Parts: sequence; C-alpha cells; structure tokens
Amino acid sequence: MNRITVVGAGHVGATTAQRLAEKELAREIVLVDILEGIPQGKGLDQWQSGPVEGFDSRVVGANDYDLAKGSDIVIVTAGVPRKPGMSRDDLVKTNADIVKAVSQEIKRVAPAAHVIVVSYPLVVMCYVAREVTGFPRERVLGMAGILDTARYRTFLSDAIGVSVEDIQAMVLGGHGDSMVPLISYTTVSGIPITQFISGDALDAIVQRTRKGGGEIVAHLKTGSAYYAPSAGAVQMAEAIVKDKKRLLPCSAWLDGEFGLKDVYLGVPCMLGAGGMEKVVEIELSDDEQAALEKSAEAVRSTMAVVEL
Repeated sequence: MNRITVVGAGHVGATTAQRLAEKELAREIVLVDILEGIPQGKGLDQWQSGPVEGFDSRVVGANDYDLAKGSDIVIVTAGVPRKPGMSRDDLVKTNADIVKAVSQEIKRVAPAAHVIVVSYPLVVMCYVAREVTGFPRERVLGMAGILDTARYRTFLSDAIGVSVEDIQAMVLGGHGDSMVPLISYTTVSGIPITQFISGDALDAIVQRTRKGGGEIVAHLKTGSAYYAPSAGAVQMAEAIVKDKKRLLPCSAWLDGEFGLKDVYLGVPCMLGAGGMEKVVEIELSDDEQAALEKSAEAVRSTMAVVEL
C-alpha cells in the first residue's frame, strides 16, 4: 500500500492521519483540507513525531488533490457540524454538497480507491459518495457500526467489570437512535451477556449506546467525538491494507441482504483486499429484524432530502 488520503484536517481527520502513520499502513499519508496552511502544518507536525513513535510513513498536507493521485484508500471526514438555528435537513444538504465535491475529486485522482466515509450523517454521505463516484459497492463503505459497537462494548465492560477485549458484540443499522445492538449475539468470552447483566440495566446500556455521540457533544459543547471515530476508520483501512478478512459492522449498500435493497445500512461485512468482500447475513430474532427494517426506513427518509 503506497498512499492513503484523509480528506478533512479537523479533529477526526488529523487524528486518523496520525493513527495511519503510527501503524505504517501506507508509505505516504496525504491530509487534504480547504483551509490554507492547516493540513500542511498538521502533516509536518505528525511527520516529525515519526522518530519518537518509530514510524517511517510520511504525512503531507495539501489544499488540493494533486498529492492524492493514485491513493489506494481515501477516508472522508470533511463536513460541517450542526450550528445553532440549522435544521437537520439543512445540515444534510450542506454536507451532501461537500461530500459530492470531494467524491468528484476522488473519482478524478484515485479511480481505483477504496472509500471509507466518516462524514455526518454518515449513512447518507455513503450514498452520496457512491452515487457521485460510481464506484462499486465493494469500494464505498461507511464507518459507524464499529464506533457504535465500541461504545456498546465499553459500557458493558464498565457495568460488569471485565476487559473490553472479552466482550464480543455487534451493532447494526443506522448511526443514531435507530441503531440495532444485537443482544442475542452479545457475549463475554462466548457466555451470553444476559448471564452477567439483563433487564433494565441492559436496556439502559443499549439506550446509552444510541445516545453515545450526543453524550460526548454535551460535554464538549463546541465539538464532537474524534478519538473513537478515527480508530474505527483506521481499523477498516488496516483490514483492507493487510487483507485481514475482518468481520466488522460497516455501512454497506444492500442488494437484498436481510431483505433490504438500495439503502446503506450497518451490517456484518468481511473486509479484505477487495474492500467489502461479503455481507454476512446472520439470523436475527423477529424483534431485531423489525428494528433493522425500521432503521432502514429512517435512513431512506434522510436520503430523500439529498439532491444530486
């Protein structure tokens, strides 16, 4: 893997670039942002951390896409946060315009790239990126399920007092209130989670997971999460770069899987050198299937706001 580009040099993008460099997932990491000097300065700063952290990846910044030419992976974090007085539809339309412009550039300079979308609202921005680039669904994915699952595992770990490494879980669906934590597939080293925690306590953790991003925003006041989102995006990139065949919950364009079609939704995906190499259909309970279908409808309603 020769080059990975990160679009957007804000908190999410810059942290993503640093993680990519520290893992040496590409010889060159390109950080692109429209703000003059910001990606150049951050890239130079990150590159200079190499001798301390022990990596040889070079991080470079740019205000255009020339340095991104031929990128193997492009991680899109560009977009604006919701501002006072801005409706959700206004935010969707604004960020759709941004991701549309970014996607046009990706298609121009890196037509063979895998695209990992982090921009908000994530599932709909995946749709924009796929429509504009014209790339196959295997190469346009969204990072949401990994983040939601990480939050779910974190809260479970804290509640029952075991290592997060021993909690296996998966959160599907859209990224937000309609997400679907799969309690039936949640275990602690293979032991059903309900043997450790159940009832109201488990329901409370599910609800906290759904509101996880908002909880962070409430603390920060003027920003949103970026450490965990960047970690999720880099986990996806690593699975592709190293052909790891990881089974991870990612936002993928469905073509009949789980009885759903023509919508991006978080589902179990096998990630390897071919990108999304397979959507793994698992057996869901009736309640879980109904929740997934409800989540798909919520995504479609937001997709309807976008004009391409």
